[in-house]
Amino acid sequence: MLRSGSIIAACTPFVSGSDPIMLRTAVLALSLLAAGSASAGPMEHAGGLKLDVALQARAESPAGMSKVIVRTHPGRSIDPLLRALGATPGLRLPLVHAQVALLPDTALRALAASPDVLTISLDRVVHGTIGRTASATGAAWARAHFDVDGSGIGIAIIDSGVTSWHDDLGTDRVVHFADFVAGRATAYDDYGHGTHVAGIIAGSGYDSGGARRGMAPGASLVVLKALDGHGNGFASHVIAALDYAIEHRERFNIRVINLSVASGVYESFTTDPLTVAARRAVDAGIVVVTAAGNFGRSAGGEPMYGGITSPGNAPWVVTVGAGNHNDTTRRRDDTVAPFSSRGPTHIDRATKPDLVAPGVGIESLAEAGSLLFETHAASRLWGTVDTATEPYLSLSGTSMAAPVVTGTIALMLQANPDLTPNLVKAILHYTAESRPQYDHFSEGAGALNARGAVQLARELRVGPLPGTPADTTRWSRQILWGHQRITGGRLRADANAWRLGVTWGDTQAGAGEPLSWGARENEFAEEVAWDTSCRAGACDVVTWATAVGQDTARPCGGNADCAAVNWRAAATARQWRLLLALPWAVR
Repeated sequence: MLRSGSIIAACTPFVSGSDPIMLRTAVLALSLLAAGSASAGPMEHAGGLKLDVALQARAESPAGMSKVIVRTHPGRSIDPLLRALGATPGLRLPLVHAQVALLPDTALRALAASPDVLTISLDRVVHGTIGRTASATGAAWARAHFDVDGSGIGIAIIDSGVTSWHDDLGTDRVVHFADFVAGRATAYDDYGHGTHVAGIIAGSGYDSGGARRGMAPGASLVVLKALDGHGNGFASHVIAALDYAIEHRERFNIRVINLSVASGVYESFTTDPLTVAARRAVDAGIVVVTAAGNFGRSAGGEPMYGGITSPGNAPWVVTVGAGNHNDTTRRRDDTVAPFSSRGPTHIDRATKPDLVAPGVGIESLAEAGSLLFETHAASRLWGTVDTATEPYLSLSGTSMAAPVVTGTIALMLQANPDLTPNLVKAILHYTAESRPQYDHFSEGAGALNARGAVQLARELRVGPLPGTPADTTRWSRQILWGHQRITGGRLRADANAWRLGVTWGDTQAGAGEPLSWGARENEFAEEVAWDTSCRAGACDVVTWATAVGQDTARPCGGNADCAAVNWRAAATARQWRLLLALPWAVR
């Protein structure tokens, strides 16, 4: 019997207007094991455990075969060992120095004993998780006033593919297609998820008279199919697609990768092959945007914390939760969608998501021959052009929110091509609109402000644009750097925190070099390090409810100026343990 865990698109779509928890397609399969997951910590490597949590359980109670990703020391081959253990070697993943294999559960411990092996992870199954949106976020304003539409920016979409015929993509929007599922050369999307995502990012709105235009309609799309016709795939497919994007980044000027797929968190982000692969892309200068997941509430409708999925649990990616614009272009009535996953992350307990963006009732492209089109008849929408079938679908989920941010980043990079992944994230945090009714585990730094993000990206390159009206959205002017909330200054483009190779949340930029993020308010040219000493209330330490028994160290040293950011009363220890123990299934 072949067993596999669940790696799913963090934005398995919800039908607009329905209860996400009650819909079969809304289930995001974390597949966290009931036994021992609440106490699991980062894996040890020096003579310690090499198996992730799921495989530890399988090694204890063998019941068949497991598809695994085996990370090795660079240059080591384990093919002879795999065959000796009765395993079948599979896809090679050079990006993370790994080998996929189908292995008997009884051989897991023997494989882990090899000195050539670093870690062994379950190759988890993956699933695929605009008019008002552009106006509500300010993207339409930014396009009109800053003359940006994403032109020249390549965006890799790792998803279920893309339709080959839709009017809103024309003949030149998709510049390249690669299939990691069936190896087909011609673009197609038998699930429909990737097509919807592509439209949110770069649809022209042709079939709706421009009303359902995407966030960055001038961007170039490189579509990498990693999910099959049922929205399923494997982590190894996604890793191979990430490797492909890095390899072809110069050819297509790939500056952003959209990952509306997700996996359960079985191990620390420092060892998970999927998060490690995402880091390789970020280190190559590519911004990786991923959906947070759809586990913000229990089956009984109660808020739940700790449901951020992989690779959204990694600090180097931009993790996006879902907001609700409530069918208006006004921001004051926007809310966080109840289904949107909250932090902190499982095992590492990091502060996530980074921000939230519209993810409820998002109207975007439909592929008439896809599974989503067939199963979501009530969500189909006609345009203004005579077409054979409805050209649009209205869907909800963090899968829809992530590409809203991806498109915004394309506008930012057109306005300022020099932005690094860390600086892109910092600008998104700094310009987001924070709302007092939400904690940082629910909304991150706040709600996406595309107008402010593009404006600040441009100003960091050429300075303020004379005559530009002031942004009416109040910026959060904060950065959630690791476990700290940094406030009290202005971003500076040459601060060392934005360098490639600096991991978001690090305590120093290099060998003993103090981190700096910007300058004091209204002294943009004077660099003042915003360090972790919390002088004058410069940061808040994000902690967890003591009932969970997972309080973090406080770098503020008890300074009264450092206020703790605690969970709301709803985040009880009971709900935390329930989230980690529930054995969710894919269906």
